[in-house]
Amino acid sequence: MKVRSVPVPGFGLPEGVINEFFCERFPESFSPSSVVNGYCNEKDEPSLFAMDLYKTLDWLHDHEYPRPLEKEPCNTPVLVYAPDFSTKHLLFHFDGSSHSADLIRKFITLFGNLIPESKATIISPNFIPKSKIKEEREIIQLITSSTSETSFIKFNFSRIGDFWSYSVKNDCTLLVTSKNYQADLAKVLFHFYKGKLWSSRLSFYLSV
Repeated sequence: MKVRSVPVPGFGLPEGVINEFFCERFPESFSPSSVVNGYCNEKDEPSLFAMDLYKTLDWLHDHEYPRPLEKEPCNTPVLVYAPDFSTKHLLFHFDGSSHSADLIRKFITLFGNLIPESKATIISPNFIPKSKIKEEREIIQLITSSTSETSFIKFNFSRIGDFWSYSVKNDCTLLVTSKNYQADLAKVLFHFYKGKLWSSRLSFYLSV
């Protein structure tokens, strides 16, 4: 697996915080902090930026106010990983849009080898347009066929803090959501670091 740990254009974070991965599908041995992850077919463009959560927190707290993780969100997914990175309990946010469906499909493609034994929870809005119901069913089926246990819940969550709270209370280990929440995530990390709802096991996958 081809991995680099360098300053990445578009990010303000220093060297050593971000690893670039060039892989279409990660092997079971994948670790976001390790440069020794086995072999896979390499890509010319990164398939994932992996950011150490605690190093990212240190960088955020070097500033007087929350800074966005990316100056302009790029097409490459970002994984903000906790020290004990795990795919044991996945929380998928499906907002009813094709954009949301695509990022979930991209996640399944990348992490498919790591999640067959995972528990998955899907959170979707109470109201989905009729035109999107078929796609919602397809996403539920995809996640169900890719994991060992899947539950589907209707909640009108609109803030990253809602997903954060649910994740911590229900022992989720990885939240899969949109980069639209990236700026809000930086604010939550900045203000609630090691607060009452803190979890050292919760990682974040953000994509466009």
